Amino acid sequence: MYETSDFKKGLKIMIEGKPYVVVDFQHVKPGKGNQFTRTKLRNMLTGQNLESTFKSGEKFEVPNVENKEMTFLYKDDSGYNFMSPESYEQIAMSEEDLGDSKYYLTENLKVVILFYNEKAVACDVPKAVNLMVAKADPGIKGDRVTGATKPAVMETGLSVNVPLHINEGDILRIDTASGDYVERVSQK
Repeated sequence: MYETSDFKKGLKIMIEGKPYVVVDFQHVKPGKGNQFTRTKLRNMLTGQNLESTFKSGEKFEVPNVENKEMTFLYKDDSGYNFMSPESYEQIAMSEEDLGDSKYYLTENLKVVILFYNEKAVACDVPKAVNLMVAKADPGIKGDRVTGATKPAVMETGLSVNVPLHINEGDILRIDTASGDYVERVSQK
């Protein structure tokens, strides 16, 4: 059993017999009254988002989920295709099942696929991934204000704000929890 004090991003809980994943949460301690937790949850089966408030100390069941390490192969008409390195079993997942994880998938990336009652429902990507910049406007010479950023589109379609010195073809490390630029790994 989980309590509201155990909440963290990515935690899987059961609410009214349905599996949810915690997308965001905030513990609130008002001046008067009891503590409570505001949460944003995503239904692991339907992908629907739910905003809910829970009293401090409320308990939740652990869903019957199984984690399997798999490798991302490619994207095609059937969806995003993954393969188990042990059994070579392949599965396809839709964009709706993947949510924002689809922006971090590159060929041969090792991920953890969550199965709920034998059905693939979610994908956990590593904490940081390396992605190539597909499109970025050139930095203007002389425009070197400290902390200035520009938008860049990564090879997977993810839009990220990056420093002005980043160019197309650069490989960047991206934080998958926030979707933010971390560092440049290599230059073109």
